[in-house]
Amino acid sequence: MQVVLLERVEKLGQMGDVVKVKDGFARNFLLPRKKALRATKENIARFEGQRAQLEARNLELKKEAEQFLPKVAGQSFIILRQAGETGVLYGSVSTRDISDAMTTGGFTTARNQVVLDKPIKTIGLHPIRIVLHPEVSATITVNVARTEEEANRQTAGEDLTQRHDDDEEEAIEAAAFFESEELAPHEDEATEGEPEAT
Repeated sequence: MQVVLLERVEKLGQMGDVVKVKDGFARNFLLPRKKALRATKENIARFEGQRAQLEARNLELKKEAEQFLPKVAGQSFIILRQAGETGVLYGSVSTRDISDAMTTGGFTTARNQVVLDKPIKTIGLHPIRIVLHPEVSATITVNVARTEEEANRQTAGEDLTQRHDDDEEEAIEAAAFFESEELAPHEDEATEGEPEAT
């Protein structure tokens, strides 16, 4: 399907570009969100008539996003989740969770502004891209942890996803014990040099 873009769409084109896209992408994403119009003669003429207004509105929104960018860029938000010993979450962190954490932290964002390239399924520090405007984006850090204390430890640089087993410590202690046993004289060796009591 041919569409004319009403705003810049990442990996697709700039405002005013006539591009060919899959029907489902146009019907389910571009058209309902008013990011594009079907590329008919009437719609292209209508777009050209409104182009100056659309560009002015786009420029205004871009300036607002650029003013907001320094405030949000580099921020860190903590999300507490239950996880196993190895740091694998019971579930995953969604765009809604990140959006809610940002709102709690004082930054109002919609969940469609949060870009998750892959699902978050482990505890740790995860860089996340927030799209403030089609041409302006910021990177934040999401600190996924089991407790506030763990979140602080992760912020300090500790990796909590590696398993710290008590079994390993026990194995080291056992090895040290058996090494000292091997060096100690056995009972028969100790009695060889001594005369037998009668």
